[in-house]
Amino acid sequence: MSVFTAHTAETAPTAARRTVEGVRGRFGWLPTPVALMAESPQLLSGFLTASAGFEQASLAPVEREVVILTVSTSHECHVCVAMHTGKITEMGASAALITALRAGTELPEPRLEALRQFTLAVLRHQGAVPDDELEAFLASGYQPRQALDVVLGVGAYTMSTFANRLTRAPLDPPLAAHAWAPAA
Repeated sequence: MSVFTAHTAETAPTAARRTVEGVRGRFGWLPTPVALMAESPQLLSGFLTASAGFEQASLAPVEREVVILTVSTSHECHVCVAMHTGKITEMGASAALITALRAGTELPEPRLEALRQFTLAVLRHQGAVPDDELEAFLASGYQPRQALDVVLGVGAYTMSTFANRLTRAPLDPPLAAHAWAPAA
């Protein structure tokens, strides 16, 4: 039984209506997770603001997707994995990289694997990453700012993955080509 409503711009709380319209205009359709998050205008605004901030982070676009997909697979969010599989595919990432990210296995590129491992360390240690794991991340060519940018990505996408799981957000038809389920 779901107690959550997938809102439209017309049914969303007043404080969320402009945001819902903006997302619909950006995508050309309203993703159901956004429609469900609209029940809490503050959650929706907070996620979109944090996500927009992460888009401005010092990590390269593919690196940001590595963080997002690592969080999404760790939290078993089928919607986020599908959406960001589409995004990283559009960026021209290799099939091997995408397959490994979706499976949660070692990435074929050592620098990106260091980023994935650091993201997992942030999650596993709730931010209190041991010195040796932080040093390994920095030794792979990342800077201290980028360690903090990973925290921003983890925070933003923890919000969305938890909201999507709580609301049982379905996979929208435009994302069906990238459907994902956690390994058994």
